Amino acid sequence: MKRFTIIALLALVAAGAAFAQDVNKILKDLDELGDFDNQDFSAVYTIVSQKPGEKDSVSSVQLFRRDKKKQFTMIVLLPEVNKGQGYLREADNVWFYDPTSRKFSFSSIKENIQDSEARNSDLTLRGFAVDYESSGVREGTIGSIPVWIIDLKAKTNDVSYERLVLHVAKRQTMLLKEEAYSVSGRLMRTTVYGKPVKLGDKQLPSQIIIMDELNPGERSQLTMTQQSLSAIPDRVFTKAYLEQVSK
Repeated sequence: MKRFTIIALLALVAAGAAFAQDVNKILKDLDELGDFDNQDFSAVYTIVSQKPGEKDSVSSVQLFRRDKKKQFTMIVLLPEVNKGQGYLREADNVWFYDPTSRKFSFSSIKENIQDSEARNSDLTLRGFAVDYESSGVREGTIGSIPVWIIDLKAKTNDVSYERLVLHVAKRQTMLLKEEAYSVSGRLMRTTVYGKPVKLGDKQLPSQIIIMDELNPGERSQLTMTQQSLSAIPDRVFTKAYLEQVSK
């Protein structure tokens, strides 16, 4: 009986270790879907934000990414009053450029885009497998789609949220929904990813809906257009470029 118990416990430990490896693979697969390591990526994102009692606000940004160097440049196209503002990431530094003052100031990957629910980190390279560790996984559904529900806890302070709950499609690995929590466990926001489009060998969501759970009714919808994998000139990832395009 004792021998049987030991064998059973060893089997459970082995199964748990194997499942942990499966979760890590899912996270790595998600990272690869959003990582354009050997190619440049560009797109235009239109952001429609809603707040109860207020008129919808529309903003638009042009995004350029070079993931192999962790670089990005983001230029505000709309609203007209903010046109020419921009963000630039060089290594671990994020800069904000204001064409009115013609000055650069330190910014953050966590900063919101044009008073919307979206953050810089929503449109740039993410690393679930590197920045988080799994604290639990279970099965569930979104509508009729079977999903893995993966609980994550941050391993670094560089991320926007301490805890995440990911809803990942089982049949073809794809992030469908993300819940972000504070350190205390309070739900901060919910993000839904939809309308996937094929770009190269990847599937990207062309629509992202972000809901502010602290302020009911506040939400932003991001729509991706003009996506491309064409090479981007090196000068685009410089302060001089931001100064030039704002003139």
